[in-house]
Parts: sequence; C-alpha cells; structure tokens
Amino acid sequence: QVHLQESGPGLVKSSQTLSLTCTVSGASITTNDYYWSWVRRPPGEGLEWIGAVSFRGSTNYSPSLKSRTSISRDTNKNQFTLQLTSVTPADTAVYYCARGIVSGTHLDSWGQGTQVTVSS
Repeated sequence: QVHLQESGPGLVKSSQTLSLTCTVSGASITTNDYYWSWVRRPPGEGLEWIGAVSFRGSTNYSPSLKSRTSISRDTNKNQFTLQLTSVTPADTAVYYCARGIVSGTHLDSWGQGTQVTVSS
C-alpha cells in the first residue's frame, strides 16, 4: 500500500516561504508512469492543484501559482517537496501530497493533509 505523509511547519509568517515535505513509502517516486502532486484546500473553498513532479523529474505548475512555486525531489530519500514563496494569509489552507498516473484522470493516493496557517 502506498503511503504519503506531509510534514513541515504549521504556521508561516506573511512574506516568508512555505516549505513542506512529502515522504512516500510503499512505492518509488521514480517508478515509470506516475507523478507526484501538491494540492491545497483553502477554508470554505475547493481543491486547488498546485503542481507536480513526474517520475523522470520534470515539473509542472498551476499557471496562477507558477511564479511563486517550486517542487523538487530527493530520490534517495523517496521524498518530494513544496516551496511557496511570498505567502500571504490567502495561502492559508490544508495542503496535501498525492500520487497520480500519467494519462490518467485522478489522483489515486493521498496524504492525510496538513494545516498551514499564514499569519499577518
């Protein structure tokens, strides 16, 4: 069974950088045909896809967040990370990491999510 676990600070100050790590077990993040995503849910709103890194290391980002987002990976640790710069209280959300399959239509494995609050 694939397991994903988010970790990182739950409170970040405005203008600083939000940094989260997703630790994956039960599957390799380099396995062909999978990608590894970050998704968030602001309070009272729906899910918003942030970006992803593929099994070969290529990245894609939501156009609305691309200028502030960086996703990277550490294949030796089987982890991938999210960095979101210049945060404001509007970035307050529950942040999830999740796995998807290339050419698929859904994310099939999710972490439990972690609350990140941006203080003013």
